[in-house]
Parts: sequence; C-alpha cells; structure tokens
Amino acid sequence: MTRIRHALIMAAGRGVRMMPLTAVIPKPMAPLQGSTLIADGIRRIRGHVDVIHITVGYKGPKLAEHVIDLGVDCVYNTSGKGNSWWIYNTMLKYLDEPLLVLTCDNVVELDIEQLELEYARHNSPACMVVPVVPVPGLEGDYIFQEDGVVTRLDRDTPSDRYCSGIQVLSPAMINRITSRQEDFYAVWEQLISKRQVYCSSIYPKRWFAVDTFEQLSSINQMVMSSNEMVVSSASQLD
Repeated sequence: MTRIRHALIMAAGRGVRMMPLTAVIPKPMAPLQGSTLIADGIRRIRGHVDVIHITVGYKGPKLAEHVIDLGVDCVYNTSGKGNSWWIYNTMLKYLDEPLLVLTCDNVVELDIEQLELEYARHNSPACMVVPVVPVPGLEGDYIFQEDGVVTRLDRDTPSDRYCSGIQVLSPAMINRITSRQEDFYAVWEQLISKRQVYCSSIYPKRWFAVDTFEQLSSINQMVMSSNEMVVSSASQLD
C-alpha cells in the first residue's frame, strides 16, 4: 500500500456567496472556531501527510502570508486560472503518487489510512472521488458508478451519493493520459472515458459545506453549543 504523503487544499475561489465578508478577507480566512476555515483544514490533515500544498487566487498575497505562517510547504498562485490548472502547470505535474485534494470550504474529518487502503484496492487509479450522502438544498455533482467505477457525474439527476470535493489524484498519471484542461469537469470527462475515475466506499466521518455566510454562522453556532455542553458536563462532575 502506498501512503498518501501529499495533500493540496484548493483555496483560490472568490467566495461571492459569502459577501460582504469576502470583500474584506479571502473566503479561506473566514472565522471558524476562533481560527479560520483554512487553518482548520490544515490542522485536520497535519500529522497524517508529510507535505501540504495550497492554491491561492483572490486576495492571494494576504492568504499566502496566512498559510505560510501556518507552516504549509508550497503555495501556488492560480489567480485567473481554472480549478484544474495546477495539475498541468505546477511542479505537482511530476508527482507520481497519490495526492489528497480538498477544498477550503469543507469542514471535514477523514480516516486517511482507510482512504489509502481504498485507493490501493482500486489499483491506484488516476482519480478516486470521495462521496457524501446528498444534503437537501445543497448543490452537488451526483455520482453514478458501477462496481466502484464512475460512469457519470451529473448535477441535475439525483443519485444516492455526490461529490464531497475530496479526491485522491495521481497528477503524473493524469498528465500522461489526458490533454491539458483548466476545469475539473473536462478532466473528469476524459478520465471517465478511460475508466480511470473510481468512487470510494469510504465516506468522511463528518462533512460540512461552508458556501454561504449563513452556513458559516450555523457551523460556528453548532461548535459553540457543543463546547457549552462539554463545559456543562464537566461542571456537573466537579
């Protein structure tokens, strides 16, 4: 089994649906649990992977300074580029091993060791998407698969699972078998035609999408309520 030694957090988006907050700060720096969205994502994978990569775009210098202070290893400026541009145009194109890819707007808890086993079970494909159970009212790309091989991704036709924004990729393999693209839909389309997109049977332990200011407020309130319950329980034990 090959360890997942590298992880990349995609954090270049503008965060239009989180205005007016994102007029001042980039979305990945939105406040979460006394820290930031991106700091929470880094904290959750640190210790499980050796190298952490980040893509930045909107308000890139401010975000780059923030994540460098958090101790990330590599920062890629993808301003004005598509969401898959980095696969073909950065040093990551030479990475011939699994790369865990996440988005900064998901608060997620993963069992990375189980994902490593699952990726190996599928014979280390070019791409393995990690699904979640569809959430009513939340947009997503529904996954259609047969025996673990993804046959279609569809935003309009519902299925029992959809993409979480988490993937395990082999960038070097993708470069070998696809033409250069700047949009993940075009990458997936090529890989699906080659039966090189698999769907994990391992789901995140916890997964929350933070696309809007309301969702950000909700998850912060949820954490605050949870912390109050812990304090209350501890007080009863004193």
